[in-house]
Amino acid sequence: MDTPDPCGDLPPSPELPDTPRAVRRTQRSILLFWGPLAATWLMMATEGPFLAAIIARLADPKFNLAAHGVAFAFAILIEAPVIMIMSASTALVEDRRSYLRLRNFSNALNLGATVLLLVFLVPSVYDGVMLGLIGLPVEVAELTHGALWLFLPWPAAIGYRRFLHGVLIRSGRTRLVAFGTGIRLTAMATGAFVGAAVLEFPGAWVGALALATGVCAEAVTARWMARETVREILAVEPVEGATDDEGLSYGAIARFYYPLALTSLIGLTVQPMLTFFMGRSMAPIESLAVFPVVHALSFIFRSFGLAFQDAAIALMGKKHEHQPELSRFALGLGLATSAGLGVVAFTPMAGVWFETISGLTPDLTAYALLPARILFPFPALAVLLSFQRAILVKAHRTRPITVATGIEVGVVALLFTTLGWGLDLVGVTAAFTAFLGGRLAGNLYLIPKCAQVVRGS
Repeated sequence: MDTPDPCGDLPPSPELPDTPRAVRRTQRSILLFWGPLAATWLMMATEGPFLAAIIARLADPKFNLAAHGVAFAFAILIEAPVIMIMSASTALVEDRRSYLRLRNFSNALNLGATVLLLVFLVPSVYDGVMLGLIGLPVEVAELTHGALWLFLPWPAAIGYRRFLHGVLIRSGRTRLVAFGTGIRLTAMATGAFVGAAVLEFPGAWVGALALATGVCAEAVTARWMARETVREILAVEPVEGATDDEGLSYGAIARFYYPLALTSLIGLTVQPMLTFFMGRSMAPIESLAVFPVVHALSFIFRSFGLAFQDAAIALMGKKHEHQPELSRFALGLGLATSAGLGVVAFTPMAGVWFETISGLTPDLTAYALLPARILFPFPALAVLLSFQRAILVKAHRTRPITVATGIEVGVVALLFTTLGWGLDLVGVTAAFTAFLGGRLAGNLYLIPKCAQVVRGS
C-alpha cells in the first residue's frame, strides 16, 4: 500500500478507491499536490533565461545564442522517445511486475535515444542535415556540433529521472520531485561556471555542459530519493489470477506508450522544423538568436500548465470522478498564467526582461517584442492541453493525443510557409504565430474526444 508523503498532508495515495461522486477534492488539496510539481517545472523554466543571459555576455553572442537554440532543439528532439515516461509510470506502476517491466522498457528507450544521438553526430550525417538540409551558417553549425557532443548524456539521464519521478508522483511524494530539481539547478549553475570561467568554452558549449550536468545530477538524486518508494512497490505482488495484460506485459506497455512516444516525437519536431524555416526566412541570424530567448520567457508561464498534466493524471480518480474540480482549477490556472505573460509582454517589463535580464542588444530586443506578445494566449492553451491529455491518458486512450499533435505540427508548417515565405514576415514572428495557431488547432480537435471520455466514465 502507498504511504503518505512525509512532507505533506495529502491522503496516502492520489489514486483513491472508488467513491461516490458527491465526495469531492478541494481546490486546496489540488494546489498542495500540484504546487511542488509546478515549482519543479518553474525551476526548469529558469534554465533557459539563465543560460541565455550567460551566453549573451560571452564572446560572439549572436552566433552562440543561435547555436545554443539549435543544439537544444535537437537535443529535445532526440529525447522525444523518453519524455512521456513520467506520465506512463504515474499511470501504470502499481506493483513489482509493472515496475520492473516499465523500468526495463524505459532503459531500452534510454539506450536507443543515446545511440540515435551518436549516429546523428557522425560528421557525414551531421553535415548533411545541418549544412545541407537546414542550411545553417558554417559558424553556427560548428558551434552546434560541439554542443551536441556535450549533450550526449542528456536523453538517458532525462528518461531515467522521469521514470522515477512518475513513481514518486504516483505515491504522492511530489515535494521530493521539486527538491531534486533544486539539485539540478545547483549542478547546472556549477557546470556553467566551470565551462565559462575554467574551461573557457564558447557560449553554446557552456549552455550544453550546464544542462547535461544538471540532468545527470538530478537523475542520481531521483534514484536516491525514490529508494524507499521503490522498495514499497517491489514488495507488492501482482493480483493473483491477473492476465498478463493486467499485469502489464511488454506488449501492453508498448500499446499504451507508442502513441505517447509518437506524440512527443511529432511535437518536438516543431523547434527543429522552425529552425529550418527561420534559417531560410527574413533575418535568419537574428531570428535564430532571439527564438530561444522568447521561447524561454513563454516557457516560464507554460511550465505551470505542463506541471498540471501529471498532477491531473494522479488525482483524476479511476472513473474520472474528480474531473469537475480539476476543471475549475485548470480554468483559474490558465487565466492566471496567460495574464502573467501579458504583463511582461505588453508593459515596460519587456525591455527589462530582454535587455537587462536576458542581455539582448536593443536591435535584437526589437525582434523579440512582437513574438512575445503574439504568444500571450499560449500559457492558457498549454493548461488546456495538459488537462485534455490527462483525461485521455487516465482512460488509456492515447491515440487521439498523437493525432492532435500531428494536426498541431501540420498547422504550424502551413502557417509558417504562408506567413514566413509567402508574406515575408520576419522568421521569428512567423514562427511564433504558427506555433500559436498549431496549438489552438490541436486543442480544438481534443475537445470532443475528452467530452466523450468524461460522458462514458
